[in-house]
Amino acid sequence: MVKKTAPKLSHYDKDGRVAMVDVSAKPLTARTAVARAFVRMKPATLKAIRALKAPKGSPLEIARIAGIAAAKRTSELIPLCHPLPLTHVDVVAQLCQNGIEVTSEATVTGPTGVEMEALTAVTIAALTIYDMCKSIERGITIEDIYVVKKAGGRSGTYERETRGRGQKK
Repeated sequence: MVKKTAPKLSHYDKDGRVAMVDVSAKPLTARTAVARAFVRMKPATLKAIRALKAPKGSPLEIARIAGIAAAKRTSELIPLCHPLPLTHVDVVAQLCQNGIEVTSEATVTGPTGVEMEALTAVTIAALTIYDMCKSIERGITIEDIYVVKKAGGRSGTYERETRGRGQKK
């Protein structure tokens, strides 16, 4: 009988101290991650966003730019996250019946994955939407931040089963 070892947290050394994972021996491979978040709000808030004719951009476009900028700075925000030379980041914020669905995709050719960059992008985009809409509704919630898919690297592809949150409109 083969005894399986329990999975362990990767950011600790053999003595149990917090440590940055050493990826120096890992090959450079193409890696992609997709993440999603949902910003729930009242119909009246959504109506105000739809009606907005802002000369400097809608909350959705400002959120998109904020998410892209945040992905590029992930290693400054997450203490043990490796700085990565991202080759592409995109964020899409889409109006739905019950709120706004935010999706990001990050890509890199590197020794470690880009899940944290994709998650950071959707989180900051969602926070930006909250910031821009809080004068209308203080009860906005940010829900269900998660990795939808990751591909590349030693562990291969992961794809989460998802369910729609807001019935796109």
